[in-house]
Amino acid sequence: MEMLTSLIRFFQTGGPFMVPIALVLAVGLAIALERYFYLSSVMRANRRDYKALLPLLDKARIPELLKRTQTPGSAVSLVFKEGLARMETTRRRQDVEYAMEEGLLEALPAIEKRTPYLATFANIATLLGLLGTIIGLIAAFTAVANADPAEKATLLSQSISIAMNTTAFGLMAAIPLLLVHAYLQGKTKSIIESLDIAIVKFLNFADGQKPTVG
Repeated sequence: MEMLTSLIRFFQTGGPFMVPIALVLAVGLAIALERYFYLSSVMRANRRDYKALLPLLDKARIPELLKRTQTPGSAVSLVFKEGLARMETTRRRQDVEYAMEEGLLEALPAIEKRTPYLATFANIATLLGLLGTIIGLIAAFTAVANADPAEKATLLSQSISIAMNTTAFGLMAAIPLLLVHAYLQGKTKSIIESLDIAIVKFLNFADGQKPTVG
């Protein structure tokens, strides 16, 4: 209870810039949660379809592959579908690769979107904290200029302490947002790398097999 009271007092004495920093933090955390659950679901779907499609690919069971990828449930399924569709008209590795890369490009925006905002929000929170501190210091020195000489030192130290609260809160918001951003970037990179591996495996299969598609 005492800790909660201290936090409320800290927030109240920080000045008007505490509110926009809190809003930036709230929006950033909302995006982080949405991205975490979305990327986790993408990873699960890719892993599920990869385990199902790879044995069919290894055994050149093309009709089953076509049937399985008709309604793509994951990015892996989508790039496989594009590769199989291109193999109906050409067996050139480069042509099939272009088709699968097109499928990858179609899937990437949904995987990568919004995550970069977290780094931007972290910077905004830091800058708002600094701006709040500067404005608070300006107000403090203005007030001290007209204060009684005997009270100037005490008044100035109190005002500076309050003004620094916004910088502290800005950093408290920015640090977790940057950490979450780095984590989600790593998760995104892992998904893209797994898709690249799936494409290479499909292309190697296309090079070594001469199946009849359809």
